Amino acid sequence: MTLKAFTSNCKDNSTDAGFQFTFYCDICRDGYKSRFIESKTYKRKNRMRGLSRIAAIGASMAGQHRVSSGMRQGGHMMGTHSGKSPEWHKEFEKAFEEAQNEAKGHFERCPKCYKWVCATDWNEQSGLCVQCAPRVNVEVQAARAGRMAQDIAAKAATTQVFTGEIDERATICHQCNKPAGEGKFCSNCGANMSLVKCEKCGTESAPGIRFCGQCGNNLE
Repeated sequence: MTLKAFTSNCKDNSTDAGFQFTFYCDICRDGYKSRFIESKTYKRKNRMRGLSRIAAIGASMAGQHRVSSGMRQGGHMMGTHSGKSPEWHKEFEKAFEEAQNEAKGHFERCPKCYKWVCATDWNEQSGLCVQCAPRVNVEVQAARAGRMAQDIAAKAATTQVFTGEIDERATICHQCNKPAGEGKFCSNCGANMSLVKCEKCGTESAPGIRFCGQCGNNLE
């Protein structure tokens, strides 16, 4: 028998010891885990195992080897049973039905799209899920925030934030004729890259320049 959950996504967390299920919202996938229901079959099986061990110990002490052997065999068969009994499956079906009835109290079903949704995705004012009827105040705030982001971007596009000079020319070393970098000494050969100041007009020129570019004075 195939059991179908009331939501489109359900996880079975059941073990041999008992039954538990998680039901998920059809929109955000937040889940609700039902309470744990202990398996009577599992509990009874453990009790019979305990009786089997007690009987085995008592028979060993009293010399009743025949009874002890029979009880140990019965307990061992229960412990290695590979499938689930029909009684266990009946427990599972009942626990699954109880878990669904419990979980339905934490979900709402949209009458338009028929999705089961949690309280976060339920528009209580319209009686629909937020996909079919978005909350007005949420949409207004989202639209305002989006417009504000656009205005900020537009304002930033027309605002001057850099006032420096852009110079892409590289300083060439007068010794090795390679880019010297930005330091006082060439990064390739180590030559001094300090500017030479013209004694006549005060204009600074790169080292190795013979004449001032401003007044023509001989820099050598």
